[in-house]
Amino acid sequence: MHFLYFLLIGLFAGWIAGLILKGRGFGILGDLVIGCIGSFFGGFLFSLLGIHAAGLFGQLVCATIGAIAFIYLVRFLRNNPL
Repeated sequence: MHFLYFLLIGLFAGWIAGLILKGRGFGILGDLVIGCIGSFFGGFLFSLLGIHAAGLFGQLVCATIGAIAFIYLVRFLRNNPL
């Protein structure tokens, strides 16, 4: 059940990130997948900063910030190949 809860927050965070970036994302399905990956990314970033996201709202904010950061990272790597 915890994994389903995590996926739902990630999907919602990806949708919010797509709305915030206004079409500069990867389409609705891509944004949802990026949101799930961004949830991990956001949790990692917040743990590095020593910030703990508590409750539904905190987890959603953390996942959304992670999704936005991950979209920017993917876009940067896609436009600037190593």
